[in-house]
Parts: sequence; structure tokens; C-alpha cells
Amino acid sequence: MLRTIRDFLTTKRLFVGMVFLCTMMIAASFFTDSLVMPVRRFVSIFVVPVQKGMNNLGMVAVDTADRLDTVESLQNENEELKAKVESLTEESNRLKEDSYELSRLRTLYSLDEHYSSWPKTAARVIGSNSDNWYSTFTIDKGSNDGIEKDMNVIAGNGLVGIVTEVHKNYSLVKSIIDDNAYVSGMVLGSGSICTVEGDLKLMDEGMIHVSNFKADSNVLNGDKIVTSNISSKYLEGILIGYAKDVSVDGNQMTMSGYIVPVVDFEHLQEVLVITKKKSDATSDD
Repeated sequence: MLRTIRDFLTTKRLFVGMVFLCTMMIAASFFTDSLVMPVRRFVSIFVVPVQKGMNNLGMVAVDTADRLDTVESLQNENEELKAKVESLTEESNRLKEDSYELSRLRTLYSLDEHYSSWPKTAARVIGSNSDNWYSTFTIDKGSNDGIEKDMNVIAGNGLVGIVTEVHKNYSLVKSIIDDNAYVSGMVLGSGSICTVEGDLKLMDEGMIHVSNFKADSNVLNGDKIVTSNISSKYLEGILIGYAKDVSVDGNQMTMSGYIVPVVDFEHLQEVLVITKKKSDATSDD
């Protein structure tokens, strides 16, 4: 059998076979397009769309992953920015509070300098008996701090009121805007005497009543009204406010109008208590 194969596969026959194979391959190259066209069509119809779909799916997956990474990164940055904003807001509020407190203390210091002839002690307002206005309020100083009844209380640019009740560690103050408050005042310069009357309802308009000027008094808008020399409890010369719309009453004997107070009775926080009373000043004289 082997010998028969060897005899058949002679050199000549091998050569002829190789030439035939090459000829067939050359001939096949002319018909490649027609032979592979069905395959190409199959690929273009089925394989290519699948491949494109897989590619698009892969791109979507990659894009989604990138977006998720970006979203997570932005969320982290957002949280960091929020924390920074909260920190800066807190710091800004603290600075505003410090600035506001400094402004109030400067006002008190200026007031203290203006009435430097009287001894004073600073006190903080710790309670109020009114919803909107500090008509009566509590301060954190009492008899242990040398506070006594009828001591005058000032703040802002002038008169607040008077101490009405004293305890060891706190005291009560009635302000000049209270409905039951009456203060003897006068026009600075002319000395025209008047009566300052508290009125909480009128304070919504930023004013309090003034009355009992003599009909011949020449009172102009903006005139300074201060505590008078005839007051029994208030020291003389403390600024109360500015005259507004003073006119002759129906009886033609007196004049009345309004005062714009120099104290912000809606936002009292610190006050100065003058530790020398009017009765002490009178006895010294």
C-alpha cells in the first residue's frame, strides 16, 4: 500500500499538482467578490448592526459611568461648598453681631461722656413686660449693685425712664412711653415747661404726647425737649426728644403736640443707670 502511494506521488506528479492548485487559486481570485458577497450581505444585515449596537451600548455604559463619576464628584464638591458657605455665613453673622454690639457700646460710651457729671452703672435688659415696646422692663442690676428706686435710666441718646422696683440682683424700670408715665419737660433754650405723656399706641407712629405748653410758647419742629428743673424725680437736662407739630389747643390757653423720642424703645439691650437721684441732688444743693 505504502509503495503504491510512493509510486503515485512522483516528483513529476507533485509538480503538476502544485501548478494546478496555483492555477485554481488564481482563477478563484477573479471570482472572490461574487463568492464572498453573500457572506458580506449576511454580515452587513446581521453582524454589523449587532456590532454597532454593542459598540453603542458600550459607549453608553462608559458615558454613564463617566457621568456617575462626575455627579458624585459634583455632589462632593457641593457638600464641601455648602460647608464652606455655612461656615462663612456663621462667621459673617458673628462679625455682624460683634459690630452691632460694638456700635451699641460706643453709643453708651458717648452717652456716658455726654452726662459725665453724674455717676452711672451699666446694666443689661433681661426681660420685658410688653410684646412690642419696652414700656416696662427688667435689668440685671439690683440693690447688691447699688441700684435704688427712683434712679434715672438712660440709653441711646437720652432718657429711657426710672427705676420703680429694686431687688437684690435685678430691678424693674418704667419707661417714659408707658401709658402711666408722666415727665416734666422743657424746651432747651427757651425753658418753656411742658408735660411728656406716655402712649404705647402712639409709639407705633414713633411719637409720644407732649402737652401743657403755655399758649404764647414759641415751640418749633425739631426743638429739643429735656427734663425740666421742676421735676421731682428726673434729673435736669436729660434729652427726651424733639418737638413735632405743637399747636394751640381749643381752650386757647395751652399748646400740645408730639415728641419724637431719641431712644429706640423697640430694641433696648443695654442701659445706663444714673446712681445719683434727684432727691440726692436737691439735698446736696
